[in-house]
Amino acid sequence: MGNAEDERTLQEQREGPVVRRRQQVRPGTTDQRLLDSQGATHWVHEDPFRVLRIQSEFVEGFGALADLGRAVSVFGSARTPEGSPEYEAGVRIGRALAEAGFAVITGGGPGAMEAANKGACEAGGVSVGLGIELPYEQGLNPYVDIGVNFRYFFVRKTMFVKYAQGFVVLPGGVGTLDEFFEALTLVQTKKVTRFPIVLYGSAYWAGLVAWVKDTLVAQGKASAMDLELFRLTDDVDEVVELMTKESGG
Repeated sequence: MGNAEDERTLQEQREGPVVRRRQQVRPGTTDQRLLDSQGATHWVHEDPFRVLRIQSEFVEGFGALADLGRAVSVFGSARTPEGSPEYEAGVRIGRALAEAGFAVITGGGPGAMEAANKGACEAGGVSVGLGIELPYEQGLNPYVDIGVNFRYFFVRKTMFVKYAQGFVVLPGGVGTLDEFFEALTLVQTKKVTRFPIVLYGSAYWAGLVAWVKDTLVAQGKASAMDLELFRLTDDVDEVVELMTKESGG
């Protein structure tokens, strides 16, 4: 009888909070199975694992930017050539924002993004780049002090809004338009408050503003009050003034 009892005692295995006995005992330990296993890899491409990746991107982004302080997100085309008037405007805006005490957040790429980062960096401000995984890899420009690379656009967009007190939109393409209209939607629907949005470059943006007024508003697809949710300017000082005033700085 004693031997049978001893045998049952030996046939017990603890795996964290789980207890296994008799036929349910597994060979080896959890660590051993993890380290020795060369099992299937398909699970890393399935949705449950993607959820963990998404979660990790939020955690990394929040952790990297939590102590950033006042900041402004600056958008513009990656195709803006260095030395062009648009590039130099980006440098001036980045410098002026840094001198006013704002960190400057961009997509971290070349062109207008690089220009704003350059201005902030040269002025001794905090220059942030939020990169994105793309088929044509760009990498972060050399003027970025804090860089975070993302797999998912929607996580990256959250960081642009969460850690900024306003947006400055330089001449840009589809991605820039996406960021502008998303910010406009968030303000219009009151998902964010006290969030100034400035379009810089009247010659470039005037046609878009006219279309919003003469088509969207005129046909009742938007309210006339929506035109008050953003500003159009060619004045760097006005950019900083609007960011400081409307963000409560």
